[in-house]
Amino acid sequence: MEDNIPKPKTSWRVYFAVIFSSIGGFLFGYDQGVMSGILVMPYWIEYFNNPDATWRGFITSIYLLGAFVGGLFAGPLSERIGRKHSIMAATIIFWFGTSMQTGASNVDLLMAGRFFQGVSIGMYSMNITVYQSELSPAHLRGRAISFQQFSIVTGIMVSFWIGYGCAYIESDASWRVPLGIQLAPSVVLFFGCFILPYSPRWLCSKGRYDEALQTLAKLHANGDVNDPFVRLEYDEIMEQIKYEETKGVKTYAELFRSPSTRRRVILAAGIQFLQQWTGINAVFYYAPFIFQSAGLTGTLPSLLATGVNGIVSVIFTIPALLFFDRWGRRKTVISGGIGMASSMLIAGALLKAYPFTESGDNNTQAQYAAVAMMFIFSASFASAWGPIGWVYPAEIFPMRARAKGTSLSTATNYLMNFVIGQITPVMLDNITYGTYFFFFATNVCCNLIIYFFYPETKNRTLEEMEILFGGEEAEQIAKVAERKHGANVTEADQEKVEEDALPSNSSKEEIPVSSTKEATA
Repeated sequence: MEDNIPKPKTSWRVYFAVIFSSIGGFLFGYDQGVMSGILVMPYWIEYFNNPDATWRGFITSIYLLGAFVGGLFAGPLSERIGRKHSIMAATIIFWFGTSMQTGASNVDLLMAGRFFQGVSIGMYSMNITVYQSELSPAHLRGRAISFQQFSIVTGIMVSFWIGYGCAYIESDASWRVPLGIQLAPSVVLFFGCFILPYSPRWLCSKGRYDEALQTLAKLHANGDVNDPFVRLEYDEIMEQIKYEETKGVKTYAELFRSPSTRRRVILAAGIQFLQQWTGINAVFYYAPFIFQSAGLTGTLPSLLATGVNGIVSVIFTIPALLFFDRWGRRKTVISGGIGMASSMLIAGALLKAYPFTESGDNNTQAQYAAVAMMFIFSASFASAWGPIGWVYPAEIFPMRARAKGTSLSTATNYLMNFVIGQITPVMLDNITYGTYFFFFATNVCCNLIIYFFYPETKNRTLEEMEILFGGEEAEQIAKVAERKHGANVTEADQEKVEEDALPSNSSKEEIPVSSTKEATA
């Protein structure tokens, strides 16, 4: 059956668009990581009168409230003006927020700047993943969207090392320079968007059919509009567009009317909810404090360890880029979750048995082992849970609901991210090692939920997700899929595909087989 499937001749344009648009992910990661180093800088502490744990949490996480707003706002805007123009609009807001932070003369201006920057980050996160998913063929989609996570952790790593270097500056420039320097890549992103292609699916939704076909041909067939893969991809898109002319999702409330779409909203928002409760941003936001509690006293040693943690995250995102589409979503995430839960459990046990004391009577080996557990935790996240939060929501929605569905899932990410940013410094101050046991428990729960409720989605086109999730247009899509997979798609073939995708507690009745049977009768 596989031999009958037309293969795309994916051009460099796909890779260029995916990589270049991921600059937005770099900016997200940079801003996510930069405050962790600034919070322990002496000149920043003095300038803002040594904020307590509650204020540190609010200053760190207020940009996530902005991202929540930006994530919700991004969906309708993206449908109206397109993915790449929405990215450009987000960049203008990013410039405004960054400038306010860099020149802040008081806490109010600093937090206002972080809020506006957060709005832009929420818009980036939603638009970039949707844009990447709509440009990429099914067999590369996981890798393409995983590049967003690679860019995020690269941004985090760069922010850690810039913070480490600027910590040697003996003036307010030690914290203003790290905040201001992120303007440079945002300028590159804005002007580079002029040469990026439009999403062919968005073009079709706006009636620009010839332009959409030409774009598909350039992306996947070196400009050949008669290429079999291009024609079939175009047919799949058009099947959905025709259906969506009367069934398109116009409000967020409409996402919950169809059982199929409602299920996908729950899964997409759920994966973002779970990703945040693994505790990864507790580590990224407050890494210097965590390393200090493990015995790496002083500003520079803790910032150095934070920088190393950033390098670990970048290195271990590479396997996800290379193998995410081969290994599948479920196996990768569950394997990474086991590593994350184990490292949190061991770190908590070590810090409980050998707590750090100012007197100097400490078990150095145990403290270094606890630091190593944080590196293992970050590595496990980077190779598994990091990419899935962006890949899964961007690929499971039909075109009619993709922008709003992904927007809602992105907003969920930032709302939970805000909660984590608020509670972590308080937890570290009050229950110390108990923080690690808490995130051990949440990681175990996250893994169980993935195992029982999340179906496998690898190697399916965005339109074929309708068959997997039993969408209302599954029958029309099945007819096109039949052409793609060959004229004789047997019942056994279809059932095997569906069985491979189901989580262990599901049954085949959840996904209609009848549509394909009727199409092949």
